Amino acid sequence: MSTSSFSAAHKSYVKSLYRRMLKNELDWVVRRDIWRGRAMMIRAEFERNRDVHDPRALGEVLRKAEAELATKQHPDPYIPPSMPGGTKWERNIPPTAIGPIYDHLAAGHH
Repeated sequence: MSTSSFSAAHKSYVKSLYRRMLKNELDWVVRRDIWRGRAMMIRAEFERNRDVHDPRALGEVLRKAEAELATKQHPDPYIPPSMPGGTKWERNIPPTAIGPIYDHLAAGHH
């Protein structure tokens, strides 16, 4: 097991950045065979910067990656249909569980 000088929050941020970049590429390219090649290029870029341990240099690398992601952001990203903002979101909401309006079986009504 290797020791790292970076916190769990830093690792989580880098993972989030990686996943956001992959998802953004998937928004631009629908065909998985083409997307896979782009995903491999993104992975290679992350691997190229894996051994950067200087906090200032790493901050610069991450800043550039965020800027690149912002410039390449898709204007109309894919939203799964059943998720908030999707085309099927809350389309067929099940009725709320309420009791009967008039209880015909109540005592004294027969």
